[in-house]
Amino acid sequence: MTIGVMEVNLVDAHGLTKSDFFNKIDPYVLIKYRSQEHKSSIAKGQGKNPKWNEKFTFRVEYPGADDQPTLVLKIMDHDTLSSDDYIGQTTIYLKELLELGVENGTAELRAQKYSVVDSNQSYSGDIRVGITFTPRAENENYGQEFGGWKETQW
Repeated sequence: MTIGVMEVNLVDAHGLTKSDFFNKIDPYVLIKYRSQEHKSSIAKGQGKNPKWNEKFTFRVEYPGADDQPTLVLKIMDHDTLSSDDYIGQTTIYLKELLELGVENGTAELRAQKYSVVDSNQSYSGDIRVGITFTPRAENENYGQEFGGWKETQW
């Protein structure tokens, strides 16, 4: 098993479907990889074309329990007086990226557009994301070797 770090670069979104009739949407993104989740900042007043330019890191074990590891980006509209509205989501399949990273020492998907679909599977805009995966130079039992000695982390 290889353990590494996946860095997700959340760039921006375009043409998001407006869920508020009276106000501009204030979108943010919930980024989930397996049991790990990060939340972007809220793009206040940016409406349908928000910009984040934020980076998030995830700990990755490959191969893991699932055959097809995925990154799910769920776009939400922040509301102050009511619950936040779901705008849509996209799923990015990571198997090839992780395989390349293990094989080559690092792998990168440059920032590209992914379609966002709502709960009815209708197109709801695009989100632009870049991903880098870098395996760590550690062995499977989380210890580091120093000149024949092994230091373990307890």
